Amino acid sequence: QVQLVESGGGWVQAGGSLRLSCAASERTFTRYAMGWFRQAPGKEREFVAGITWNGGMTDYADSVKGRFTISRENAKNTAYLQMNSLKPEDTAVYFCAAAEFAPANSRHYDYWGQGTQVTVSS
Repeated sequence: QVQLVESGGGWVQAGGSLRLSCAASERTFTRYAMGWFRQAPGKEREFVAGITWNGGMTDYADSVKGRFTISRENAKNTAYLQMNSLKPEDTAVYFCAAAEFAPANSRHYDYWGQGTQVTVSS
């Protein structure tokens, strides 16, 4: 069982930046691809970004390409989502997720964090 804890959410003005972190409890963190998803009020949860176990491949939703960067530090059992040029439409609860040996473009994850709120004001 992998436990995931997100942090780094908050309020920011449009055009600003935030970095989300996802700390994993699993000592075998390198077995897992990591992903970020988000869910805005009244909308379904959507894929944002994914990264393979070694960071060798990444995938992004079209809406965040060129603005968001996913990364990971396996020595720290932590994944990150750097969000730049934030827009009001990026406002959502952001979740990190883990999937064992999954590709970067996987949409199927087995373990989920509790989420962190990101609010972007115009």
